[in-house]
Amino acid sequence: MKKFLWTRIAAALVGAGISLCVQAQQEIKIGVIYPLTGPGAAVGAELRSALELATDIINNGAPGIPDLPFSAGKGLPNLKGAKIKLVFADHQANPQTGATEAERLITQEKVVAIVGAYNSAVTATASQVAERAGIPFVNPESSSASLTQRNFKWFFRTTPHDDLFVHNAFEFLKELEAKKGIKPGAIASLNENGLWGTETTKLQAKLAPEFKYNLVKQVVYPAKTTQLTSEVQTLKAANPNLVMQSSYTADAILSIKTYKELGFSPDMILANNAGFTDTDFIKTLGKDADFIITREVWALDLATRNPLIKQVNDLFNSRYKINFTGNSSRTFTGLMVMADAINRAGSTEPEAIRTALAATDIPGNKLIMPWKGVKFDATGQNTLGQGILVQIIDGKYNTVWPFNMAAREVVWPMPKWEQRK
Repeated sequence: MKKFLWTRIAAALVGAGISLCVQAQQEIKIGVIYPLTGPGAAVGAELRSALELATDIINNGAPGIPDLPFSAGKGLPNLKGAKIKLVFADHQANPQTGATEAERLITQEKVVAIVGAYNSAVTATASQVAERAGIPFVNPESSSASLTQRNFKWFFRTTPHDDLFVHNAFEFLKELEAKKGIKPGAIASLNENGLWGTETTKLQAKLAPEFKYNLVKQVVYPAKTTQLTSEVQTLKAANPNLVMQSSYTADAILSIKTYKELGFSPDMILANNAGFTDTDFIKTLGKDADFIITREVWALDLATRNPLIKQVNDLFNSRYKINFTGNSSRTFTGLMVMADAINRAGSTEPEAIRTALAATDIPGNKLIMPWKGVKFDATGQNTLGQGILVQIIDGKYNTVWPFNMAAREVVWPMPKWEQRK
């Protein structure tokens, strides 16, 4: 009798084990590391919404958008409909916190892959942890060129990097002069002093003379600063016609308020994305945000060329009452690329996912980005991405470059503060 009872118990335990195993296969845990509190919380909230929308599409489909990957099915078809589960980590824009959170996701949460982390300095530390652990890491947004110059095996970046973006800025200025007869004049830069801003400062110093432009002053400021008075006074004293700027959201907003307060009114501000494309930028500054040009990777007006842009943005807007930005659209795309690789791998083994990522070849018509597609080189860099420039007019971002993709003409110079209504 006892033998029979123990046999029944053993069978039940084995059965429970099998059941748990099957259940585990139905849920694929992906770690996502973003600034959910602290100075980057506003953009972090938008990135979280983009990740949640992508996950819902992967897990439950998106009827009516047949060209979008996973829109027809339920979960990952090559893994018997397995669902994606996101495990969120908050790095608070702190590189050390990012590394600690990456460690936690890998060792405690047992994630099979990581997506993150917006801030380049945090991406650098978090991806280093993933590299040591042998866990695939997809970076959708960080643009510091050095991130794909580390000979990492497990790191993949979908966005173009700053080497391309800063080149784009100077190419735009040359074309503006050649095709529109507008000369930018003396140039100064204002950049945050983190990894992203520091690398941008060096690139601008290198490229300005190569493009035969006069870079009269470069000003750097502490990331997360609460005042920019002395930096703006230094800029004003240099009297540039054009300011190139790299700032995260809080700093970008603070800088414009300080420009207006101190009466600093250059002909143009040519920004390097980040804070200048955060929804809070226009929402906070209102008309004071108008006329600024910023590099971008996404714009709603490009939907005339790619219907997916409007279709997916409509879905995003209906749920969260905001439009995609260049930040959130890239985050959405990064998770879709990761899911595509896991599905093609047909496995949650890290090496299988890494191999699939390396073989990624997604055409542009399957993306919500105005890119030729996603295809990684040996460094893990997507070779098919590209940048655009947008100008804020009446509180909306309008594509102005490349000129053959422009939705409207460039307005140059910006009106002086006292000339604005």
